[in-house]
Amino acid sequence: MQDKPLLSIRGLKKSFDTQDALRGLDLDVYKGEFLTLLGPSGCGKTTTLRIIAGLETPTEGKVYLEGVDITSFAPEKREVNTVFQNYALFPHMNVEKNIAYGLRTRRLDRKTIKQKVKEMLHLVQLEGYEKRMPSQLSGGQRQRVAIARSAVLEPKILLLDEPLGALDLQLRRQMQGELKRMQKQLGITFIYITHDQEEALNMSDRIALMRDGRFVQLASPYELYENPVSAFAASFIGETNLIEGTVSEINGDELLLDIGGKTVRAKNKDWVQEGQKLCLCIRAERLRYRRQDPGHNCLHGKLVATHYTGSDRTSILELSTGQTVISRHTTEQEEKVNQGETVCVWWDIDKATVVIDDREQAL
Repeated sequence: MQDKPLLSIRGLKKSFDTQDALRGLDLDVYKGEFLTLLGPSGCGKTTTLRIIAGLETPTEGKVYLEGVDITSFAPEKREVNTVFQNYALFPHMNVEKNIAYGLRTRRLDRKTIKQKVKEMLHLVQLEGYEKRMPSQLSGGQRQRVAIARSAVLEPKILLLDEPLGALDLQLRRQMQGELKRMQKQLGITFIYITHDQEEALNMSDRIALMRDGRFVQLASPYELYENPVSAFAASFIGETNLIEGTVSEINGDELLLDIGGKTVRAKNKDWVQEGQKLCLCIRAERLRYRRQDPGHNCLHGKLVATHYTGSDRTSILELSTGQTVISRHTTEQEEKVNQGETVCVWWDIDKATVVIDDREQAL
């Protein structure tokens, strides 16, 4: 990561009447980075993007682009462009004219405009579609035109507000790869909004997970998945089991957790204290069950339901504490267990992490 950020926001707050949409955000974004703002509806993602774009004015705080305070700059005075979910193409202009629109307003010569439009059509793989109208394009093609129209102006930052939200699942997954390819080829910094965890994991260099107008965790997809900082962060990414327990003993790098009278081991964290109530986070694909006690980290339970999907099996288990957990595993060499049978639910110590239980906090 470079030392100097391309974009910085400091102490960003935004209130609408009596409601606080943003509660003091600090963030640095770097050149060529693909950063995703991820979170549930109403968490402040779009408000943050609109403030960066100049479409909203913050109640407090500053926005800096390459060290210059642009907080009061009009949108057209910022080297920042936005791609919206509804594409916002000019319906009376064909593909070529839509892409060229911003270049014409900058009064570039005809030859330069033609060359730049040609380059963009190649980038978004729409060569031969120059004369088609937006109404003659598919949703994915319209989205590509919208991206080309913004990217052709060579902004320092491209903001994308849930640009794939209107597409069907198959096309959305295809476009994820296309967007990442385009971003790398262009070398432009992307700040991307989504509430889709899979989309964020697939595309991002870093993810800023938001909740209630704040950043919960800012990390790489790997770090966010493997080392969430809270129960909210753990549950928002991936299929997660959160098992409540109390810290009974801390012993160096390990700690002992009391879960319904049963003691299990976990890796220690520097914020953990004895007697503390917390959650043990275990991803569904890392939770196992079997008839025999493996001799470590075993909680007793019974198999409630199981769903076979060919190569995988998803099982629902009820622990002796009454909590329900989910296990997902491959069917290769699996042990056959009948529904209703008593089992030992277990996991490897390095495949789980303890997190703060923040599930009761208001969204």
